[in-house]
Amino acid sequence: MNHTKTYHTITRDTIQGPVIIEGPLSSTELKNYHFHEDLTAFRPAPKQFEAILGIADFPEGRLIVARTNDTIIGYVTYLHPDPLERWSEFKMDDLIELGAIEVIPKYRSAKIASGLLQVSMMDDYMENYIVISTEYYWHWDLNGTKLSVWDYRKVMEKMMAAGGLSPAPTDDPEIISHPANCLMVRIGKHVPDDSINQFDTLRFLQRHHYRNMREGL
Repeated sequence: MNHTKTYHTITRDTIQGPVIIEGPLSSTELKNYHFHEDLTAFRPAPKQFEAILGIADFPEGRLIVARTNDTIIGYVTYLHPDPLERWSEFKMDDLIELGAIEVIPKYRSAKIASGLLQVSMMDDYMENYIVISTEYYWHWDLNGTKLSVWDYRKVMEKMMAAGGLSPAPTDDPEIISHPANCLMVRIGKHVPDDSINQFDTLRFLQRHHYRNMREGL
């Protein structure tokens, strides 16, 4: 795949002022901006900015950001699944993972996260991908939002729907370890049937391995 990336942007009005949502951006473009110090959901802000700069340089990597003037106040990343994850088992070139989405607390009620997903899917080339997001309740900011795990799950599903992702069944042990966890999936309209079938096998990999073991007896 060529992993073609086409820039799009929207402006979202908030009570704090206008927010520009744009991307995909290259690492060179990202370096023109300041990374807000409250973007610490995954690691300290400087380390997280360093991580997303690296993602932007991957052939398939996509970085969509939300910014006020020259300050990034939110972002979403897309890249191939980590080689150590089950989702990289078949090395599918047309499978990418929504790896992280984060918005600073000050803007979390302004629908910035859904805007990041909306801009992500404005690029027609996203129709060539299966996009996944693995959602684990222990990653959610339950303390900061004061939401129950089930209310947070509802909010998360509504947000992901802005990007066309919806819950899909799987036998992944980590996901099925708690009923609030889920796999979110968007299958682009240009994804070939062979890739969809391979992804279905990947979703139920334990069942697939068990069947192969039985057939080998």
